[in-house]
Amino acid sequence: MYLYLKALHVIFVVTWFAGMFYIPRLFVYNTEAGEKEEPVRAALREQFSLMSKRLWYGITWPSAILTLIFGSSVLHASGLYLILFKPEGRWLLLKLLFVIGLYLYHFSLHKIFKQQQKGIFKYSSQQLRVWNELATIFLFAIVMLVIVRQSMSFVWGLLGLFAFIVILMSAIKIYKVVRKR
Repeated sequence: MYLYLKALHVIFVVTWFAGMFYIPRLFVYNTEAGEKEEPVRAALREQFSLMSKRLWYGITWPSAILTLIFGSSVLHASGLYLILFKPEGRWLLLKLLFVIGLYLYHFSLHKIFKQQQKGIFKYSSQQLRVWNELATIFLFAIVMLVIVRQSMSFVWGLLGLFAFIVILMSAIKIYKVVRKR
């Protein structure tokens, strides 16, 4: 039974991340639609709002809930919760802190989703592109903690995560320059 729970947890993590990777792109496109002339602007905004609504409520939210349910089941069925506050469980505690951060990120996306559904566009497309990459950073950190666990030095892990963030943000800046040309 444990392996079925684990498989379902991984499946819903993947679908949840798929939603969190795609929804900010729709936010970017919806924001950039504001630069178009009418009636194109209205048609694009209507389409992107519909796509966002279907993605958010049909895939992303259900996957976030099922990830939490199956993740908690795996934690309980594996007995890993018993080592959570022991030295050998530090990786798990850190992973769970990143997961909490990921849910906070999810809620921030929900806030932007609700704003855009009401026609409120507070963020530039560039800001949304940067915000889009936060899911990638969480994914990187969580997967490294789960796979590498105790063999990863805390200091080297943080340095690696910092280097990954610098590379990611540099790529965004390079893309912005290339896009303007």
